[in-house]
Amino acid sequence: MPVLLAPDRAPALSELLRAADTVGLGCSITGTPDSGALKIAGIGSLASAGSSEISFLSNPRLQSQLDDCGAAAVILRQQDWDAYQSRCDGPPSWAAVLCPQPYLMYALLAQWFDRHRQAGLPQGIHPSAVIAEDAVLADDVHVGPLSVIESGVHIGPGVRIGPGCVIGADSSIGADSLLHAHVTLYHDVHVGARAILHSGVVLGADGFGFAPDPRTPGAWAKIAQLGGVRIGDDVEIGANTTVDRGAVEDTVLGDGVKLDNQIMIGHNCRIGDHTAMAACVGVAGSTTMGQRCVIGGAAMFGGHLTLGDDVHISGGTAVTSDILTPGRYTGVFPVAEHSAWQHNAAVIGQLAQLRKRLRAVERQGAAGMPGQPTNPKQDTR
Repeated sequence: MPVLLAPDRAPALSELLRAADTVGLGCSITGTPDSGALKIAGIGSLASAGSSEISFLSNPRLQSQLDDCGAAAVILRQQDWDAYQSRCDGPPSWAAVLCPQPYLMYALLAQWFDRHRQAGLPQGIHPSAVIAEDAVLADDVHVGPLSVIESGVHIGPGVRIGPGCVIGADSSIGADSLLHAHVTLYHDVHVGARAILHSGVVLGADGFGFAPDPRTPGAWAKIAQLGGVRIGDDVEIGANTTVDRGAVEDTVLGDGVKLDNQIMIGHNCRIGDHTAMAACVGVAGSTTMGQRCVIGGAAMFGGHLTLGDDVHISGGTAVTSDILTPGRYTGVFPVAEHSAWQHNAAVIGQLAQLRKRLRAVERQGAAGMPGQPTNPKQDTR
């Protein structure tokens, strides 16, 4: 990674650790008496970091990269520091920052550098932006070129809205949120503080609600989607991900939810705090997920389902019924004609019992053959 700050703006190592909200991680600097005064201007990998950058070791298998590391400082666990000292003569050229969670500390430091990067970006409201007269924007809000902010919108302090965004009527955005280019919020969409919405995010499009209309064979009557969308604090939503508005009640994403790219959240869904989803997940309407769930890429959820807290779903799994017990669940099955798939799926669920029955039949047959033991050991697997 390139150096992120000019030398005159680079903080001392000890100052950086305090400023990056690392309180509670129990970190300490090991090196010369002057190690805490080292100027840190950026972050780099063990292989590429330079003399003004800090690096980190979170995977012990990369221990050998410490030998030639050119960083000013390296974040690592006590056990990795002890292992380095036991196999190397003399002190390293870098200062050791001992921390039980190096990867987390790296994340906090990266956030600190990114905040300073954003502080250097253009500020203010671009002349080409269109803003309704009754919209309320905090004094330090940035609005990029060609963005549109409609009537009744409230935007909190420190918000950055990229070029080409649309903020629909009566919506709101909490403090210090970041909207990248071409984000669209329909009307009555409410985003909490410190959100990050990547390009192409659409919040509040109509849910897929239609009623059969027998007056015309095969026709559908649209159900107007009258609810909104509510997004909690510290939520990040990836590029081209969509969250549909509710039919009557709001679609809700809790605090700390993390959504990857190209995810679809259907209308009236409720996603619990700190749940994370990898790319291409599809969640049909009125599904409720608990807190701290982890959803693998391309997993699919039928509508009107409930997942409890701490449920982990493996990638590509199709979930068609409620899961209320914490744990990891996996189900990947080849495509087939539907009735054949139903029969095969029923058999798959009985495989363990079928195996035991088959082994019992094999033992009975073997017992009647000459030369076989009369009491073969029971197979309990």
